[in-house]
Amino acid sequence: MIKEPNDMMFRVFIRLIAVIVVTFSIYLFFSGHNAPGGGFIGGLMSAIAILVIYLVFGIDRIKAALPFNYTYMMSIGLLLAIATGIISWIAGYPYLKQFFDYFQLPFFGEVELTTALIFDLGVYLLVVGAAMTFILTIVEDDS
Repeated sequence: MIKEPNDMMFRVFIRLIAVIVVTFSIYLFFSGHNAPGGGFIGGLMSAIAILVIYLVFGIDRIKAALPFNYTYMMSIGLLLAIATGIISWIAGYPYLKQFFDYFQLPFFGEVELTTALIFDLGVYLLVVGAAMTFILTIVEDDS
């Protein structure tokens, strides 16, 4: 009789690490249009956090807990990124022209919102969707 190892501490530690990595990826995402970072590196960080959770808890358990269709996520991200450029183009400006304005938001105060943020969101979703689709396709082919 083979006994499974008791890896409860490892699972708790990985949950904590995943939360920290996702929080840092969101920080990178929001700092991207004014500083280094953005949708690409933020998406890679989120994909790494999701991948670690898949490795620790198993593909079947996480697919039941996180029922994301990464192909759809990738498609929505690509459409958002393309639509950001097309909207400025239709308005008579160069493709991917950035627009920004300041808005008063509850709890945050005055915040600068830009079209680059929407583009970065598209890139973020595209990177997470593509990375997870590629990795899960390779893993599922081996099993």
